[in-house]
Order: sequence, then C-alpha cells, then structure tokens
Amino acid sequence: MIGTSRCCVFAVGAALVLVLPFGCGGREDAGGPNAADGQVVVYTALDRQFAEPILQAFTARTGIEVRAAYDTEATKTVGLVNRIRAEAERPRCDVFWNNEILNTLRLKSEGLLQPCWPANAADYPEQYRDPEGYWYGFAARARVLIVNTELVSPEQVPRSIRDLADPRWRGRVAIAKPLFGTTASHVACLFAALGTDEATRLLESFNANEIRVVAGNKTCAERVGGGQLAFGLTDTDDALIELEAGRPVRIVFPDAGPEGLGTPLLPNTLAVIRGAPHPEAARKLINYLLSPEVEARLAAGPSGQIPLNPRTTVRSRVLQWGVLKPMAVDFAQAAAAFPAAARYIQSKFLE
Repeated sequence: MIGTSRCCVFAVGAALVLVLPFGCGGREDAGGPNAADGQVVVYTALDRQFAEPILQAFTARTGIEVRAAYDTEATKTVGLVNRIRAEAERPRCDVFWNNEILNTLRLKSEGLLQPCWPANAADYPEQYRDPEGYWYGFAARARVLIVNTELVSPEQVPRSIRDLADPRWRGRVAIAKPLFGTTASHVACLFAALGTDEATRLLESFNANEIRVVAGNKTCAERVGGGQLAFGLTDTDDALIELEAGRPVRIVFPDAGPEGLGTPLLPNTLAVIRGAPHPEAARKLINYLLSPEVEARLAAGPSGQIPLNPRTTVRSRVLQWGVLKPMAVDFAQAAAAFPAAARYIQSKFLE
C-alpha cells in the first residue's frame, strides 16, 4: 500500500476507439429524469477482463445497471477521450474510468468534467485526488525494469533507468514508443522532475546506445522474456505475465536508492463527465470503486495493481519483488512539461 509520495501518469496518442454499441441515449429533454439513475454508463480504459467483474459486482449490490464501453490495445485511452469530446453537447458517458492521468487532466482543462464528492475519497492521500473534486486516483501500476536472468548476471542487474544507456547493453535494451501510453507518462515525469535539459540529455544517451523502440510495453516484456532483449522498461502488469509464465526474468523497481528519482506509480483515475445523464449513479459507482474491497480485488487479480487506499489490507504481490520508492512528481507540472517533451521525441528521438 502506497500513500506517501506523489506520482504521475500520463499518456498520449491519436486513434479512434472501436467499442461495442450499447443502446444508451443521451440526456432527456429538460424537465424529465433519465431512467431515475437506475443505470450508469462507463467508458473504461482498464482491460475488460479486469473491469467487467467489478462492474457486475456493483450491479449485484446496488441494482444499478452498468453499461460499459471499453477501449482497445490499439487505441489506448485516447479513443475514449475523443468520444467524450465528440459527445460534449449531448453526453452519453457518466463515468470515465481511465488507466492514465494526462487525458483526465485534459478533459478537466477543457471543461468536460464535473466535480463529485464520493465519501470513500476522503480515505485517499491528497496527491491521488483532485482538490476540486474533478478526479480521483486508485489502484496503481508501477514502471519497472524487466530483466532476462539468462542474459544478465546478478552482478550486472540494472538498478536505474539510466542503465538503459550503459554501453555494455548497446542495441539490447528497449522501451515502448515514448509518445503513447505509460512510456509517455514516464517521460513526462522525467521532464518535470529533471527539467528539460537534463531529461533531454537522458533521452539522447538512450538514443546513442541504440535503444530499441518497440510497439508497446507488452511487446517489450515479451521480447525480454523470450531472450531477444537483455532488459527493458515496462509496466508491472506486463512484467508479471512474463514472470508468472515461467520466463527467465526478474522485476526491478528502478531508482529506489537514497539518491534515486524513484519509480513512477500510474494510478487508475475516475471522473464524472460534465452533463452526465445519471450523476447520482455515477457518484455511487465512483464511491464503490474507491473502496478497499475493490482495490483488494485489483491487487489480488492478474495485474497485481497497487492499492492507494490506506484502509486496504491486501498487498499487491508485485511488491514482493523489490523495494519500491515512489517517484515524487507534481501532476500539473508533468502535464505542462509533456508538450515540449513530445516535440523533442518526435523531431529527434524517433528520427
């Protein structure tokens, strides 16, 4: 359970989302309630296999029908965000369940969210909830190094993301494309924490070491597990899949030493869409998702997500693999830093 340090999560991309259609209309004309809040519409970026059982449990407990639209691996979160924007004049979505933070912050800045005040939110540390009530963070993943133990001896195990620039591993390490997903989030954290000049030098050192840029974090983890790469940067859920499948890998939480930057934690976030058709049902759903019960379920599940609610007694099994020192980064600073980072990545890093 982590609740003492700030972290950031950001992701960008440009794609359209493919979702199964559902027959939920927008708001009714003024003067009439819409289904008396007996249903709630959720757009969720968390994988369906993880989110759906939790939403079904909410329905069983409350009687409120949940109608969900999911993103795809190809579209990441941005497809859902673009859908919310397109529906701004006649919202269909009540709750946005994001596995990132940047796009949640962007929706807030565009005036597309509205505040809500679920009772369970008070249990969370301040850094994981918006002071104005526009978003709430829970159930985090960490950014880790996945290391092939057959290619990397114990004395050579990397301890920092700076080891991606170690010449001994030239051309044998990888990251996902840093314009999208959680790798973009990590880059945003680095630019905020280190400043533009030092963060740019770090990326330049990766480039000079002929780092491989692969399609996504899952691909990175699979190539390390399969022996095509010595190590790479990925998320805990992707690393866990390789580890628990019996691949010769280990998980390292980078930069955990006294002078280290720490490891970014990437929480899921919850927000109510401005003009949500079912605002009371939305508040009830968010309150349920912020419960110790749900965080315990996500911690015990396949992705081993890290609880942020101090009342959660279940410990994510990912924490048994090493010492985690959460990276201290201000969300707003990282969001402000990313546009410059993206320009550099597009013009120099990916040339």
